[in-house]
Amino acid sequence: MSPRKAAALRDGGRSLREHLIATAERLMAERGAAGLTVRAIAREAGVADGVLYNHFADKEELLACALRARVRAVESGLGDLPEPGAGTVEAGLRAFVAYGMALHAGILPVLAGLAGQPAVLARFAGGPVPGLDWRDRLLAYLKAERDLGRLAPDARVEAAARMIVGVCHEPVMSAMASVPPPDPPAPAPPAPVRGTAGPDDAGLDDLVAAVLHGLGRR
Repeated sequence: MSPRKAAALRDGGRSLREHLIATAERLMAERGAAGLTVRAIAREAGVADGVLYNHFADKEELLACALRARVRAVESGLGDLPEPGAGTVEAGLRAFVAYGMALHAGILPVLAGLAGQPAVLARFAGGPVPGLDWRDRLLAYLKAERDLGRLAPDARVEAAARMIVGVCHEPVMSAMASVPPPDPPAPAPPAPVRGTAGPDDAGLDDLVAAVLHGLGRR
């Protein structure tokens, strides 16, 4: 084992594969994903360039793993989601929508930087995709509120969940459909979600009102 590799393994007790993923994720957050090279990742990780290919099939696999790690890192700063029956349904929906928007806004700069690398995005989509927990919990929340009698018994909660997810996905899909400019500076970590909208949350009131109307809030 080389001294450089040994130094990398001492970083928090992680395996070398985990260290390389964490290094690539940090570079994505700090510098953007466009133009991120194997050499830059290896130098930052403190290993020789060829070491990466001992742990990943290619650069695309490493970047896909790093992208998943970036999504999880964004999620970790978003705070807790509400439990069914707590507060009002309106406040609960606000929290879920705000969480989803903050999640997608947090990963948008990195996704935009990878728009020209479809192989990376295909690898990302082909594995476990972070963010599914938010979507699953949103649907579970709506079903639980319906079971508690706080929504109409025939409320179409699946359709409402799809609507909310679509609204939160729209900025990402729009960015991916166009040729991106160079990566912007990494945004500051989003503030924890508290269940209320900030003054610049344009359209949030209308969205929540439309969803509640369709669900037959009681």
